[in-house]
Amino acid sequence: MNQLHLRRGRERPLQRRHPWVLSGSIARVDGKPASGETVDLIAADGSWMARAAFSPTSRIRARVWTWNPEEPVDRDLLEGRLNAAAARRLETGLSRTTNAWREVFAESDGLPGLIVDRYASIRVVQFLSAGVERWRDEILDLLQQGEVRAIVERSEGDVRGLEGLSPRRGQIWGEVPAAEVSINEGDRRYLVDLVAGHKTGFYLDQRENRGMVEGLAAGRRVLDAFCYSGGFTISALAGGAESVVAIDSSAPALALAARNLELNGFRPQQCEWIEGDVFGVLRKFRDEDRAFDLIILDPPKFAPTSAQAERAARGYKDINLLAFKLLRGGGQLVTFSCSGGVDPLLFQKIVADAALDAGVDARIERWLAQPADHPVALTFPEGRYLKGLVCRVGS
Repeated sequence: MNQLHLRRGRERPLQRRHPWVLSGSIARVDGKPASGETVDLIAADGSWMARAAFSPTSRIRARVWTWNPEEPVDRDLLEGRLNAAAARRLETGLSRTTNAWREVFAESDGLPGLIVDRYASIRVVQFLSAGVERWRDEILDLLQQGEVRAIVERSEGDVRGLEGLSPRRGQIWGEVPAAEVSINEGDRRYLVDLVAGHKTGFYLDQRENRGMVEGLAAGRRVLDAFCYSGGFTISALAGGAESVVAIDSSAPALALAARNLELNGFRPQQCEWIEGDVFGVLRKFRDEDRAFDLIILDPPKFAPTSAQAERAARGYKDINLLAFKLLRGGGQLVTFSCSGGVDPLLFQKIVADAALDAGVDARIERWLAQPADHPVALTFPEGRYLKGLVCRVGS
């Protein structure tokens, strides 16, 4: 077995069962492990610590598979982890209210770098690390089991690039019944583009937050910024919003959102759709003295890693500053960050700074996060990527 030997004093994260080993923690490599190959992690005193997948190009040089020296990394391990993850999702009771959820969430389910989302009878998979990429064929074979009719791959994004892997997208097994599939969340229905849509097609992680917005919207003028395919827009209308303005830079996303609006029985004139850069549109609204009672900000990822947090902080501050200026007295801002490089305390500070610069008095009424099908391992806080706040400004 190839071995990675740690520098003295760098064992602490592994002792606390954090699943990543950074390149700066490695003293030497014994053997010539290929990308994704399994290696043993050895402490400076020569003791065995864990078994991991090797990534020669990433700053995250190894991702732990197992802490058990007697457990081999093989098909049986993969099958056991996949089955256990799927069973935990069923235990949440999600299948009683929706037919779309996250079935596997990477490190939090013991499968570092693997994402599997379930859309009815279709699985959408992302291989985002060298380790799961090396086991791709076996994983795909295992994912064909059960009540599934097709598998779509969406292995894209910055993380895969950092692992030295090229992007891959498209249907890879079975038959997808249409270009778009229909899913449900309670009484709501959504069309989802599994191949060309954002992420794996839909923002499954905002399920509970969409329900929360529905409860805030009655009689209010709502602004949904970065609206994508209309999830928050439809929730606001379902909650009795007086009107909704929805903004996105993507014409195809807005077209899909309009179809989702009609699919849920709402009239086109109940929503004003605006295609454009959200920052620019909000500045225009500010200059026109437009005002709203409820604003939702759900921007894309500004900081994939902590190294980009400073640049991301400027973007988050600017967009929240504009939103605070557009809120009526007593209005609420529902604001999110999905950037892994921005932790919850930093995000709160950014939003607080934006409120100060906007000259408004604001308080946090709710803390928001990802739902139970996106669990966070206690020893892996990086799994908590989605964070949000509901802030009310003074009247």
